[in-house]
Amino acid sequence: MSTLVNIRTRPLMPGFGAEILGVDLATADEETLKGVVDTFHRHGAIMLRDQKMSPGQLVDFISNFGEPEDHTLKEFTVPGHPKVYTLSNRVVDGKPIGAHNDGVGWHTDYSYKAEPVMATMLYAVEVPPEGSDTLVADCVAAWNALPPEKQAELDGKILHHSYQYFMSTREYGARELSDELKAQNPDVYHPLVRTHPADGRKALWPSTGTVIEVMGMPKQEGLDLVEEMVEFATQDRFVYRHKWRKGDIMMWDNRCTLHTGTLYDDTKYIREMHRLWVRGDKPY
Repeated sequence: MSTLVNIRTRPLMPGFGAEILGVDLATADEETLKGVVDTFHRHGAIMLRDQKMSPGQLVDFISNFGEPEDHTLKEFTVPGHPKVYTLSNRVVDGKPIGAHNDGVGWHTDYSYKAEPVMATMLYAVEVPPEGSDTLVADCVAAWNALPPEKQAELDGKILHHSYQYFMSTREYGARELSDELKAQNPDVYHPLVRTHPADGRKALWPSTGTVIEVMGMPKQEGLDLVEEMVEFATQDRFVYRHKWRKGDIMMWDNRCTLHTGTLYDDTKYIREMHRLWVRGDKPY
């Protein structure tokens, strides 16, 4: 299976995602990079093995997809590279170098922003031999699997997202926000069913953690509906599970997916990942 002339791929799972074969991103020419971008937009997620990328090279690469997005929390960005965020349990000189257990629970990144990130990219610097998998759910397939009457019930529903609520209630690393962070992250409202701007395909677009109500529904009834849709969209038949190897790059389209991480034995193993985001647009 191929996309452009020099891009070889194989599906991550039937009907979703693409592993890109034989491409070294650090030395790839412009035509090859265009092929990688094209593959991403058509497949919902891409993965490449055996990459060797510095933080600066990661920023250069992701810039092919759009403008790299800033991070809400700054303390774990890589020194000199504010667009590169470290996820890790490593401690250096008594201080953690990254966010630990970030991203556990099905969600889409920056759902609490008026313009959530379009894409998320992870690069594996060091990975445990077991655990710490990343799971990505194909929410277009989930939407298409719903009966027409359920689609009609859901289409048009609006979710109320709150960063303040998310940060004060999350299981790992709960914190009260400073007044500055509250002002920078006001509550936002997004559709439960999102339309992809590239080709008009629809995706179920719930998210755990940030949603506090469905507009026009009793609070608990609305939250139950969101939970029901998250459970539906994250059935095994819709989910790709990625088992990491050092040098892996994986990137997914937040406009049509949910994702989560799995835990690992952080008393035995070190995990270190670099995360980058691409700026997105307003969901509709």
